[in-house]
Amino acid sequence: MANQIAKPATGKLGIMVVGLGAVSTTFITGVLMARKGLAKPVGSTTQYDKIRVGRGADKKYLKVNEIVSMPSLNDIEFAAWDVYPANAYESAINAEVLKEKDINPVKDELLAIKPLKAGFDKNYAKRLDGDNVKDVKTRWEMAEAIREDIRNFKAEKGVERIVVLWAASTEIYVAPNMAVHGTLAALEQAMKDNDTANIAPSMCYAYAALMEDAPFVMGAPNTTVDIPAMWELAEKKQLPIAGKDFKTGQTLVKSGFAPIIGTRMLGLNGWFSTNILGNRDGLVLDEPANFRTKEVSKLSTLESILVAEKQPDLYTDYYHKVRINYYPPRNDNKEGWDNIDIFGWMGYPMQIKINFLCRDSILAAPLCLDLCLLIDLAHRAGRWGTQRFLSFFLKSPQHDYTQDEVPVNHLFQQYVMLKNAIREMGGYEADEEID
Repeated sequence: MANQIAKPATGKLGIMVVGLGAVSTTFITGVLMARKGLAKPVGSTTQYDKIRVGRGADKKYLKVNEIVSMPSLNDIEFAAWDVYPANAYESAINAEVLKEKDINPVKDELLAIKPLKAGFDKNYAKRLDGDNVKDVKTRWEMAEAIREDIRNFKAEKGVERIVVLWAASTEIYVAPNMAVHGTLAALEQAMKDNDTANIAPSMCYAYAALMEDAPFVMGAPNTTVDIPAMWELAEKKQLPIAGKDFKTGQTLVKSGFAPIIGTRMLGLNGWFSTNILGNRDGLVLDEPANFRTKEVSKLSTLESILVAEKQPDLYTDYYHKVRINYYPPRNDNKEGWDNIDIFGWMGYPMQIKINFLCRDSILAAPLCLDLCLLIDLAHRAGRWGTQRFLSFFLKSPQHDYTQDEVPVNHLFQQYVMLKNAIREMGGYEADEEID
């Protein structure tokens, strides 16, 4: 995990997105509209935030691109893979997130983004039925075909650097199996042996990206780069990786609200979270094996913020439940309900109820932009391996569970990590501490 001042962001940045559904078309359309001056990239840290650098008389607040060299939105080229053959314009219309009037001004650019054939295995997303898929016999062939796509895109578009972002569906849960996932050699052998039970299609994308000098971001809760074999590959190739799962609605609320309970020294009896959503993500998560992957990522947040060992009187044996319900009428307009049972002075009970009517893709789109720009920044700064400073944007931050590392899930601690990393990569002192 070397660190130095980031090299300048010269040339074009290619962003290759896995999945051309609601999230990615909202992201791509928003970037194209923003660079025409027809929309604002609201919600994006890299485009709006100001970070303090220096102290005392030297103190100033600068935008991210004033601290470090960043590509402008004009410097981005897009490509995508998807199991459905619809181009980005058709997909954006079909997703029904954005109004047609907010898509049409960039219609020609969206029409030109035709999805590459996806590396896909229906066993990993049984509810999806697309036929725009690669005809390959093994996982190794799948990875090789994706590598070829990356090389072709780089040559055709003349981009200097590439980031690969997973914004596709949640796969069925793949538990880390050290016999397969423990070393790079074992992983490569399993791909060649076509071990479909242990090698998810997403792992082929991550492997291909890293082999082609492209940082990889996992935006779903898949365990893709959450395995020692991928950490070994990232180290070998000196490339940054990040994951997992975009922190959009309910977990954003949880990681920001749980610190209120913890800092006020209030007790917790239970936290019940339920969601309804009706987009393609909801359809896939209606399958129990796919929901299991999501549940693991959503459950981990609270337990690392309100910790029984630190405050046994307050956080021993609280009940935490998460539910996701597929409800087609709601489409992308997700609704998250939280019922929180707390207790205060002398153990007297109180309740908090939060109802977040959010738009999943509207919250995810700026995260896609920030994650791609910041992992590219990390690459230019010579950082490699898991980028913990990006946990601010992620629901279930990657961590080294083989060493019993506990991830930071506290939103405001994550924000300190983010600011410190940007300061360092801009040549300033990382001067905030996490208590």
